[in-house]
Amino acid sequence: MSLIRTSFWNGIAVAVRMGTALLLNKILAIYVGPSGYAIIGQFQNLVGMIVTFATGATNTGVVKYTAELFDDEASQRRLWQTAGTVTLIASLISAVAIVLARDFLARELLHDPALASIFLWLAAGLVFISLNALLLALLNGKKEVKRYVVSNIAGSFIGLAVTGALAYWYGLYGTLVALSINQALVFFVTFHQVARTAWFRLRYLVGRIDRRHLRALGGFVAMAAASAIAAPLSQVAVRNDLAAQFGWDYAGYWDAMWRISTIYLTFVTVTLSLYYLPRLSEIRDPAELRREILGTYRIVVPAVTVVSLTLYLLRDLVIAILFTGDFAPMEVLFSWQMAGDVVKISSWVLSFVMLGRGMTRLFIVTELLFAVSFWASAALLTRLFGFEGVAMAHLANYAVYMVAMWYLILVRSPETRPVPGRA
Repeated sequence: MSLIRTSFWNGIAVAVRMGTALLLNKILAIYVGPSGYAIIGQFQNLVGMIVTFATGATNTGVVKYTAELFDDEASQRRLWQTAGTVTLIASLISAVAIVLARDFLARELLHDPALASIFLWLAAGLVFISLNALLLALLNGKKEVKRYVVSNIAGSFIGLAVTGALAYWYGLYGTLVALSINQALVFFVTFHQVARTAWFRLRYLVGRIDRRHLRALGGFVAMAAASAIAAPLSQVAVRNDLAAQFGWDYAGYWDAMWRISTIYLTFVTVTLSLYYLPRLSEIRDPAELRREILGTYRIVVPAVTVVSLTLYLLRDLVIAILFTGDFAPMEVLFSWQMAGDVVKISSWVLSFVMLGRGMTRLFIVTELLFAVSFWASAALLTRLFGFEGVAMAHLANYAVYMVAMWYLILVRSPETRPVPGRA
């Protein structure tokens, strides 16, 4: 399926996701306020880390090798059994660890010991959350775009209904409960979609662990673990630093700004994961790989630039529609954040090559390095320029990352250097 067709189907899912996210943003702005946004951000970062470990951090590898083994169904099934068995074991271990650490997590991460019971909800749904992520990886790798879209649309509506209702009735506590169980509920929709395909049987999810496939997934485990730890921890550190300097409301303003970026960039990032990542895994010829990268640039970067500029020009209206008047101080972040988002996506078009081509060591080093540099630059620039320094750091960090990706992927990497004498 082409990038344009994938973008069309993905656009349907993203339109629904953006619509539900807009409604949910307004609900949360009313019922939890700026400081509640900061706590939600802390919790979502933690959930992201936990789910990565609960899936054995294998999902990116499952996408790559499912696509790569498109002509070998027996190997695909051994891969899925290996990943499924690892996921079940890892999710059960993670659930037990969450239960045991719930008081510590509530105190140190959410800054409220009364929220410890939230983690019991998360532990209870973790197996289903992990299996949902694995099944989505299978649909992605098999290029079942329509079924993938159906599952994502269902997730958007479930998230809106459950989170909206619990936020209305129980405020911040209800919101955190909803965020703990939403993806567990989506599992049943995703399973229904996968079960209707001709290539899937339930027995393909559990079985003997194939050592060859386990070793192949191992590199992606390291990459996913680095990504799951580095980026969320840097965001937690930045959020804590903002709270220490300006108060939790300002940490919430930054989180709201980050949420806007996440919402409108979802179309691009999901499309890259759905089409671009499997495509990068399939390509054998360096010249063809380079053409794919440049072709993606011609579509993605202009689109993101137009949307970012529009959001900047309409920033006051965006704040009024998505949030409440209490969030007005976030307006100073827009110019730097929108510019940073354009550079971020430009760099991601290149950094996806590391995932698609299994460049494990390079991915881990750059992921850790630039997560630390974001935290450090945010700490420095907020002290020099005040609150808007955190968005300046976003732009500065991705500008340096973009230069690094250009050099490492397009200049240095043999993956993108055509063999002399070949077209």
